[in-house]
Amino acid sequence: MKKIMLLLVAICALFPPVHAQAQSWPTRPVRLIVPYPAGGNADIIARIVANALQTELHQAFVVENKGGAGGIVGAMAVTQAASDGYTLLLSANGPILFAPELAPQRPYEWDKAFAPVSLVSVTPLVVVVNPNLPIQDFKQFVDFARKEGDKLTFAAGGLGTINHLFSEYMQSKLNLKWTTVQYKGTAPAMMDVMGGQVQFSIDQVSSAAPFIGQGAVRALGVTSEQRLAVLPKIPTLVEQGYPDLVGNTFTAMMAPASTPADVLAKLHAALVEAGQDPKFREDIERLGAEVTTMTPQDSRIFLERESAVWTPIVRRLNATPN
Repeated sequence: MKKIMLLLVAICALFPPVHAQAQSWPTRPVRLIVPYPAGGNADIIARIVANALQTELHQAFVVENKGGAGGIVGAMAVTQAASDGYTLLLSANGPILFAPELAPQRPYEWDKAFAPVSLVSVTPLVVVVNPNLPIQDFKQFVDFARKEGDKLTFAAGGLGTINHLFSEYMQSKLNLKWTTVQYKGTAPAMMDVMGGQVQFSIDQVSSAAPFIGQGAVRALGVTSEQRLAVLPKIPTLVEQGYPDLVGNTFTAMMAPASTPADVLAKLHAALVEAGQDPKFREDIERLGAEVTTMTPQDSRIFLERESAVWTPIVRRLNATPN
């Protein structure tokens, strides 16, 4: 009997409990992969988050930019990493939900490949038009779109982006049809709206607010449920009578599937604690975003709801990302 007990003790020593492993995590630097080039909205948020987590968890969080294939390259690097909490993804909607649907062969399904940690931020969109158009509000825009049909042109900031998908969503909900012009990014799309080559666009509030303030474009409505502090005079589409027209760009932190629940919980708790820091909130809000944390389970529910809305639209596009 004594020999059996000694054997059991030896086996337990070789395989420490997951809870004990989670208590000690992290004991070395953590990679935070951003599936875009440096400098974009998600990259900036990732660096704010990395600094905060480094303070909270007393370990280095190193941001790595891995762009390509609509974000699939970076996301795949996380799906192929060990499920130990040392490789994480910080991404917007596209690489998590949309890009896999647009690939010739679906490389992963988010709900099987990833374990959600938490949402990090939510950024609403804003519908903007060239200021020379005789349109002052969204109802006038809808009337104008019905009259113009395919002659109305929309500047999309990239195939399969939330900006593009919200345009498709609006056409479906409002029974409208306009011509979509694809650009490699929202910046060149906005430039052509300002120049009058294209008539309207949909952009993140964080990107569009300076142009709205300068009068270079006219804002018709924001896609949040409530008015925004950054654009307090711009009504929501909801309050203008379109309750279904709600959409956002989010950023979320994801881990490889099967990452221990205790590690996910520790990460989430650190993000919640970071969100209490006024400097952290100020840095995020300066981008036109709102700090939004959710438990891993609530994050999964949120992503399931987002997928239910947007995935059917993505699949109808029947195209591949650049």
